[in-house]
Amino acid sequence: MSHPDTAMPETGKERSKGIARIVSASLIGTTIEWYDFFLYGSAAALVFNKLFFPKADPLTGTLIAFLTYAIGFAARPLGGVVFGHFGDRVGRKKLLVLSLLMMGGATFAMGLLPTYATLGVGAPLLLTALRLVQGFALGGEWGGAVLIVSEHGGSAKRGFWASWPQSGAPGGNLLATGVLALLAAVQSDATFQSWGWRVPFLLSGVLVVIGLWIRVSVSESPLFLAAKEKERERAEERMPVVDVFRTGWRQVLVAIGARFGENISYYILTSFLLVYVTQQLKLPKSTALNAVLIGSAVHFLVIPAWGALSDRLGRRPVMLIGSVGMALWTVVFFTLLDTKSFATITAAVTVGLVLHGAMYGPQAAYVSELFDTRVRYSGASMGSQLSSILAGALAPIIAVELLKDYDSSMPIAIYMGLAAVVTALTVAVARETRGRDLARSEAVAETPATVTVRAT
Repeated sequence: MSHPDTAMPETGKERSKGIARIVSASLIGTTIEWYDFFLYGSAAALVFNKLFFPKADPLTGTLIAFLTYAIGFAARPLGGVVFGHFGDRVGRKKLLVLSLLMMGGATFAMGLLPTYATLGVGAPLLLTALRLVQGFALGGEWGGAVLIVSEHGGSAKRGFWASWPQSGAPGGNLLATGVLALLAAVQSDATFQSWGWRVPFLLSGVLVVIGLWIRVSVSESPLFLAAKEKERERAEERMPVVDVFRTGWRQVLVAIGARFGENISYYILTSFLLVYVTQQLKLPKSTALNAVLIGSAVHFLVIPAWGALSDRLGRRPVMLIGSVGMALWTVVFFTLLDTKSFATITAAVTVGLVLHGAMYGPQAAYVSELFDTRVRYSGASMGSQLSSILAGALAPIIAVELLKDYDSSMPIAIYMGLAAVVTALTVAVARETRGRDLARSEAVAETPATVTVRAT
């Protein structure tokens, strides 16, 4: 007869419940942080040009608003370095809680800001400072959220489980766009511009409390705890950021290339679309917001499906489907928008986001599998955030400038297509990582002979 105090081995059902709890906490926290970040992008396209930069013509004001939007991206690599360093030193969980607090606090404060009419030049300066805090916090969020999931689960379904935090991006965009669309439907333009725009920013305070309650309940990554124990036994004191650039710079470049086309296409499909539809096509903002809303709902669902497919086919084939498909889709994307039909615009955005999901879904597992545990937070954060500043930060700015200079969508389509080709070429020449044991200490690029791609 077994003793009642004897520890029983964990069953497959218990493991599934455990990883599901980790995934839920990461997804909800990531959704809230992306809600905060994307809310600024939507507001920059719709109202910030008038409230904080009123001296310029509409397109120039929007361009300036997107420049402050880009400043948030500029802070993300710094956030990636700082959060990555301490995430590899003290743990993933503590840094994820801190990033959520910083992001939510900055967004809530934006909802209280005086506008240019009240404070003059001080208003856009304060807005820019809060945007920097947002970017810094988000720079540490992505790496920690996907790693804590990747390091809890096994290799067989890592692509599927790790893709759920990726769904936080469309989830946050869906939430931000949905709130803005609802306000646009029930308020006049004058009311929305007067005070209605503040509501979604202030709502962030409630969401952060919910996110913190969920996020503090998760356990620390077991692989991180094991790696720290080994370091203590060996009396090692490492600088993760230094180690990344000393031994993992090739993996950082692969991560940058893999995210390049994905970043550019996403911000044109969502943020710049609002500018193009409202200012170039002269359609109501509800047309653009509702199209993005529907596309984001589909995007949210297909990302885990692409992640699951990468567990069967490999990360590279699925990301190639997305990048090559996006390069081809840009040929017709703006032509469909120019029909000014809501149904056609929605279809154009939705297909684009489905193809984006093929690049984005497997990305969490793929980037996690590029780095060793002791530098994984630093490496993943640096690769992803450097790509964000090179690609995502500049995409809406370049798109608006191209529209101003050429009064045509063709240069923007070419820009999107070339970015997708960069990602396709990167993925085509990189190594497959599916099936890698994350507890193994050797990095993929350092020991190519020992990397075995296993069918799972």
